[in-house]
Amino acid sequence: MAAVATSPAFGTLVPSQIQTPSGANYLTFDSSTGGGTFAKQYLPEIYEQEVERYGNRTLSGFLRMVGAEMPMQSDQVIWSEQNRLHIAYKNVTVVTATTFKFLVGSVTDNGVTATVENVLSKNQTVVIINPATGREVKAIITTVGAVVANEVTITVAPYLSASIVTGSNGTNGIATGTTGCKVFVYGSEYSKGSTLTADSYISIDPAFTQFSNSPIIIRNKYTVNGSDMAQVGWVEVATEAGASGYLWYLKAESETRLRFEDYLEMAVVEGELGTTAAIAAGAKKGTEGLFAAVKKRGNTLAAFSNGAAGSGDGLATFDNILKNLDTQGAIEENMLFLNRATSLEIDDMLAGLSAGNQGGVAYGLFENSEQMSLNLGFTGFRRGSYDFYKTDWKYLNDASTRGGLTGTGATIDGVLIPAGTSTVYDEQLGTNIRRPFLHVRYRASQADDRRMKTWVLGSAGGAYTSDTDAMEVHFLSERCLCVQGANNFVLLTSV
Repeated sequence: MAAVATSPAFGTLVPSQIQTPSGANYLTFDSSTGGGTFAKQYLPEIYEQEVERYGNRTLSGFLRMVGAEMPMQSDQVIWSEQNRLHIAYKNVTVVTATTFKFLVGSVTDNGVTATVENVLSKNQTVVIINPATGREVKAIITTVGAVVANEVTITVAPYLSASIVTGSNGTNGIATGTTGCKVFVYGSEYSKGSTLTADSYISIDPAFTQFSNSPIIIRNKYTVNGSDMAQVGWVEVATEAGASGYLWYLKAESETRLRFEDYLEMAVVEGELGTTAAIAAGAKKGTEGLFAAVKKRGNTLAAFSNGAAGSGDGLATFDNILKNLDTQGAIEENMLFLNRATSLEIDDMLAGLSAGNQGGVAYGLFENSEQMSLNLGFTGFRRGSYDFYKTDWKYLNDASTRGGLTGTGATIDGVLIPAGTSTVYDEQLGTNIRRPFLHVRYRASQADDRRMKTWVLGSAGGAYTSDTDAMEVHFLSERCLCVQGANNFVLLTSV
């Protein structure tokens, strides 16, 4: 019988007395094709330090930029916001050549229901405007009718003609039956020696619009059993919170804490108040978050785009935002938190403007320090009488939250938030207070501070509070967001 050939040849392997690789002690296991090298007896090269392939993964910090956190002791926070100072009515209908009418009581306009009262009185001077044609008539009120079927009819005497219909020159009036008109008071006129009769004035008490929100309880915990705590294994890490060095099981605890801190912000940004039907079906009460508040009480701009190069579409759309801000609080300084696509659209828009047109770069919000603004990731520009500070909002770009979406769905592209503070009436304090437009209220008292609670339970890792063979790290917070003056906010959406 012929000898079987072996590879490597018998006697060619010479064991080494020390653990050192050489050609003489290298084992090769032939495969069926005669190739294949087996080298797994060598330990692999292991990098101890983690690769931060997603960069800084935390999303919190948005509210720290634009708001504040303040304690409260109740299950509900209530505040009142001022209404407008001057008298105006929308959706007015011209009835005859000398009369117009409008609804009073519970009136819904653009999805918002409010109580409308008549405060027009005899001898007040008004402007009647038809927005569809731009025509207007100025008149003095002669008679205020009684409320009939939730409508009030006002009789007027126009100044430039005998009829609302004919107007000043017989052709530019407002036809009878015209709806959607606007009427506002610009003054009054009385005869010499006149006295104020009951029908010639109405004492107007200032009214407030009341809003409220309730905190939600946010909880989480991390658990490691005692056996795993005895298995030592170290990894060199650098966390988003600034910690660096070697961690073992507490590495997971650190990430649980970071995730929870992000939830503290995400919960009050995305929060929704549960409807009665939803609560009956098993949902919790919820809380009104930033997006929900702006959708309900603020302004929405859909599908912002700079358009084709040189078209000026973006500038025209952006100017519509300014025109809308003029009708609201006209807050001079505003911050734009945007996703990448919308941020680039605005960059392209600004690139088409000269420094004179855009008014140069503004840094007033940051103590007029360019360096401070850039350190926070903001770039500033001025348009009209407004300063804007623009930055990317990681929450809208991160693939694990609202980023990474494709298509033209109704996603959030950004939000415009006024800077500074608002004056509101605090129902609990019974006085006017100044608060940031956007701020967080958390439950706290002398007995318990629930802003961010952490405690350890179990029988491992230094905790001796139960017979559970594990260590539990608990996290808890109770908080809500107050969006005050939401009429000054603008939500940018994809559609």
